Amino acid sequence: MGATEPGISHDEHLHHDEHHEQNFLQKYVFSTDHKVIAKQFLITGIFWAIIGGTLSSLFRLQLGWPEATLEWLQPFLGKWIEGGKLNPEFYLALVTMHGTIMVFFVLTAGLSGTFSNFLIPLQIGARDMASGFMNMLSYWFFFLSSVVMFTSLFIETGPAAAGWTIYPPLSALPQAISGSGMGQTMWLVSMALFIVSQLLGGVNYITTVINLRTQGMSMSKLPLTIWAFFLTAVLGLLSFPVLFSAALLLIFDRSFGTSFFLSDIYIAGKALSNTGGSPILFQHLFWFLGHPEVYIVIMPAMGMVSEILATNARKPIFGYRAMIGSLLGISLLSFIVWAHHMFVTGMNPFLGSVFMFLTLIIAVPSAVKTFNWLATLWRGNIRLTTAMLFSIGFVSLFIAGGLTGIVLGNAALDIQMHNTYFVVAHFHLVMGSSAFFGLWAGVYHWFPKMFGRMMDEKLGYIHFWLTFIGVYLVFLPMHYVGIAGFPRRYYAWTGFDTFSQFADLNKFISVAAIVAFIGQFIFIFNFFYSIFRGRRATENPWNSTTLEWTTPVELGHGNWPGAIPAVHRWPYDYSKPGAAEDFIPQHVPYSQTQSSNLPYEKEME
Repeated sequence: MGATEPGISHDEHLHHDEHHEQNFLQKYVFSTDHKVIAKQFLITGIFWAIIGGTLSSLFRLQLGWPEATLEWLQPFLGKWIEGGKLNPEFYLALVTMHGTIMVFFVLTAGLSGTFSNFLIPLQIGARDMASGFMNMLSYWFFFLSSVVMFTSLFIETGPAAAGWTIYPPLSALPQAISGSGMGQTMWLVSMALFIVSQLLGGVNYITTVINLRTQGMSMSKLPLTIWAFFLTAVLGLLSFPVLFSAALLLIFDRSFGTSFFLSDIYIAGKALSNTGGSPILFQHLFWFLGHPEVYIVIMPAMGMVSEILATNARKPIFGYRAMIGSLLGISLLSFIVWAHHMFVTGMNPFLGSVFMFLTLIIAVPSAVKTFNWLATLWRGNIRLTTAMLFSIGFVSLFIAGGLTGIVLGNAALDIQMHNTYFVVAHFHLVMGSSAFFGLWAGVYHWFPKMFGRMMDEKLGYIHFWLTFIGVYLVFLPMHYVGIAGFPRRYYAWTGFDTFSQFADLNKFISVAAIVAFIGQFIFIFNFFYSIFRGRRATENPWNSTTLEWTTPVELGHGNWPGAIPAVHRWPYDYSKPGAAEDFIPQHVPYSQTQSSNLPYEKEME
């Protein structure tokens, strides 16, 4: 596919816009500028991360000290504290909302929404997204979704409580538990709005990458960040509509008497009229989105980590084409492994073996990426910036969590451990914590370009070490208790003598989780303080090669004040023998670097 230059009409339109003074609402609220929209996604994501972390701290208090009185929480939780104890149904609501918020609102919208918006136009050499209006709509649908979900936390019957996977019949019967009523309805409405937001964004990202690349920017010269964002958008575009259909059918079952997911249900000894539905059908629809969703969360982080490792190791990324191939392989395979989440549903063992085989195969492109990251670091001139530390931490967590994925990919082993804390530990390491580390790495690395200032590195180091150690102290012990059979989703384990030996370990996990969460406020302080008081950044503080670092420190609408630079080379020319400096930006022609050109590059001079 040949690269294209942004059309003259597109540029003229943007320059015409610049002549009009924008008021506050147009510039900062209902903005069509991709950079402002990226900041809106980021700050909304930070807000949701605080809420999600607070909810996890609450249920870790319950799990660490199930016999303790929580009367002191009554001013905050009201009727959900009964006789000094947390209401068991509200415990389920806490777990449900924590999972929903972290997976969708923070690690999908907060991560991909922020960096796809911010980096795609800047790194491909475009003035803005293909459709600024659609981009604005994408954020405001997410904002509406957030308002609905946030409001559901405060309703009388409580928020949704059927788990973040909202399996029927608990989610399909409004009368099942208190959280199955209005809270569940609001969850479904919120997710419908969220999916619309993701689809609007995804169409925009794909269109922008295909159509608005600057002169010379072929697909083979794209930074790995753009490949990751592009394929993430493709995954979202193909899989989110399936969850939308599942949510729609669930609304029909709840409100209009249909039986898509319900059959042979008895409540208090009385049979309901629903027949012919299957809750397993819902699981298939949910996980057809749910497994690509894992990669929608992790692939943007993979792309950013690749960029940051190469920049701070002062080395070309190892195996650029293999990295693109592995992203393509992960994207394809992610659509055909969803039923490994369903080994315990009684599926045909032959079908289970097919999904097991495909699940183990997807470890191959992931292993290729891991090898290439380690090879990039090997004998590099490493600069340990905060972003680099979080990128190395990402690789560490991805390896640790990925290894347990191989265990759970085996159907025979998964059936034994599916409903234990081993699974919780696995996906929190490989998806949750890894993606968060990619998010933090991206914020620390591109903060100077976002806000024109630097974040405080010392506070960044403290944030990294508190978080890195905290994550391992929380999730490594969970593998151990999971192998011993400790069940997940249980409000209290004190009724089982066999689990009493893990009382101290549960307390330890809870303390580590709460301390790690408190540590995040160092980042929040550093982030907001640095926006206003941070040291002023230079145009290219990291000596990077990609196009975004050719823009002015004070980014205006349209990104480049003059002509958009043309691209002449790939994005990872670091430490090239014979070069005057240890980096050669993408827009520098080969004719200006004759002393460092390789034999095949001399033909391009």
